[in-house]
Parts: sequence; structure tokens; C-alpha cells
Amino acid sequence: MPASKFLRSALGAALLLGLLALQGCQTPRERVILLPKADGSPSGVVTVQSTSGASLRLDQSYAQVDAGTAGELKAGQSNAETVQKEYGALLAMQPTKPHSFIVNFRTNSNELTAETAPVVALVRDALMSLNGGELVVIGHTDRVGSVEANDKLSLVRAETVRELLVRQGIPREKITVAGRGEREPLVATADEVAEARNRRVEIKLR
Repeated sequence: MPASKFLRSALGAALLLGLLALQGCQTPRERVILLPKADGSPSGVVTVQSTSGASLRLDQSYAQVDAGTAGELKAGQSNAETVQKEYGALLAMQPTKPHSFIVNFRTNSNELTAETAPVVALVRDALMSLNGGELVVIGHTDRVGSVEANDKLSLVRAETVRELLVRQGIPREKITVAGRGEREPLVATADEVAEARNRRVEIKLR
């Protein structure tokens, strides 16, 4: 019976490397490896469970689980060198991860804070390194003001960032804008609470 028939993974914002029918193994099985974030920290928590009821929790970078055809699970630990050596070709087939940037705004304003203004140049440099990339610019607000006013303000903020990007030499047709108002806060607050981290524009490069 193929391993995929009995192995299930419950994911918690984690990046997994799942490999079927490992070469050199006489018995078909499945291996799951928890890959780290770019900074090396664990990318989340994963519970791997078989239909036989066995389960193992992965919460460290490069922790792994091997599954046998009878539903047994075996914990192990890999490392960056081994993963690259054995599965480098598979990793190279992954699509390029989207880049994400955030700029913040002053209260009730479409003016960037001084701290985040330089981010626009970073976006330009990142786009230049990709072939055929495009930008999605999404505006957000905190919960001060009406929903209608914040919808308009979030779109204005997104359009402001688009104009800054165009001034950096990015073609306007590569940029899509949208406003989410106060609907998707980074920090949950009560109504009419000012929160600087929610007054932002997300710039997604893909």
C-alpha cells in the first residue's frame, strides 16, 4: 500500500518537504521534514499522524518523520547539508517565494513614517532582481473613524505607495492596488483605538 494512503499531516503554518518512495529503500514509505524559515528558526509545528493512530510532533528545524507501510512512524533529525545533498533537485523545483514588504503611515494621513519610507527603494531593487515580477499593493487602516472612511483612506494609501514606486522607475502596469480598510489588522483592537502597526500598506512582490 502506498504511504500516501495512510499518512496525514496536520499543518500549523509550517513548510514541509514530503518525499514519496525514497530511493534506496526496499519498502515504499513517506518522509516529512520540517524546513526552517529563512532566518533558520522553526517554521511552525506539525503533527504527523497515521491511520493506525500513531502520531509524532515536529517543532524543530529539520526534524523528520519516516513512515513505514504498516503505519509505523519513526522520528529522526536531518540537517541543512543532508537536505541539500539528497533533495537539492526537489528544492530547486519549488516556485520562488513571494517577497513581502510593509510601510507604515502617520495618523489620519497618507504620508509614510520616516522609518519606513526607505522600504520603497528596497521594493524596487527586489523587483529588478526578478524576471517578469509584479506588485500587489494593499492598503490598511486602524479602527479610528468610520468603516467607509477607512475604506477610502486605505485605498488612497495604496495609491500613494504606487505613485512612489512609479517614481522609482517601476512601470505602473506592473502594480495592482487594493484597499482593505480596517478589516485585516495586524493587531486586534477595540473600535476607535489608534494602532500605528495597523496603519500600513503591504507590498507583495510575486
